[in-house]
Amino acid sequence: MVFVHGNSSSARVWQPLLAGGFGDRFRCLALDLPGHGRSAPATRPEVYSLPGYATILAGFLTELAVEDAVIVGWSLGGNIALEAAPRLPDVTGFAILGTPPVGTADQLAEAFLPNPAVNIGFTAELDHDAAQSYAESFLAPQSTLPLDDFVADILATDGAARADLLTSVQAGQFANQVDIVAKLTQPIAVLHGQHEQLVNLEYLRGLTMPTLWRHAVQVLPDAGHTPQAETPQALEEILTEFLTDDGVRRRTLSSR
Repeated sequence: MVFVHGNSSSARVWQPLLAGGFGDRFRCLALDLPGHGRSAPATRPEVYSLPGYATILAGFLTELAVEDAVIVGWSLGGNIALEAAPRLPDVTGFAILGTPPVGTADQLAEAFLPNPAVNIGFTAELDHDAAQSYAESFLAPQSTLPLDDFVADILATDGAARADLLTSVQAGQFANQVDIVAKLTQPIAVLHGQHEQLVNLEYLRGLTMPTLWRHAVQVLPDAGHTPQAETPQALEEILTEFLTDDGVRRRTLSSR
């Protein structure tokens, strides 16, 4: 499995999932996108865009000779996975969480809930209070989960990654992800936290996704935008079910 983190985050957001039995059972790879975590900032602004990140993801798979992969994308990471999907025909399946596929910039207002924190994710310079507010939106309301790691990742992210992403999205420099999920040949699991503060569940349910796993968006109880940190055991269980589903396994075997 290849794990792709979200905006202003890093690979360590997956640590609760990978450090236990799930990580022992499956080969798990998680990367830091440019300008995030321990990766160097991009030297060209076009890297900080969905096409730019998709190129990074595809190159990551090629460089490590990854085969029979399931791509797991969280938040922006899910959009990156979908952006890259047409160039990854050998991928076994996709799992996205906290991710609304969009076809145009105008759909963003429908795809996301009216939470001011969404705008923070597109702001170049953030102080600690803004980073704290953004991190709070990752979790279910009233959550007591520590925010220190989230805030540290937000503040460590290259501010240009947020600003340049906004510029590229406003210019429509991304693929029609609504069309991509409608034409996807691989199974896709769409996961959504019950107490999500950023993504609109009804928007997700209105999309046409013929290969949608179990024919429905899977709602994770007690989780907000970040199930891998809030309810890692539940996420581990549902990802294991997806990986071991007969349809996903048949595609893996047929690709060998």
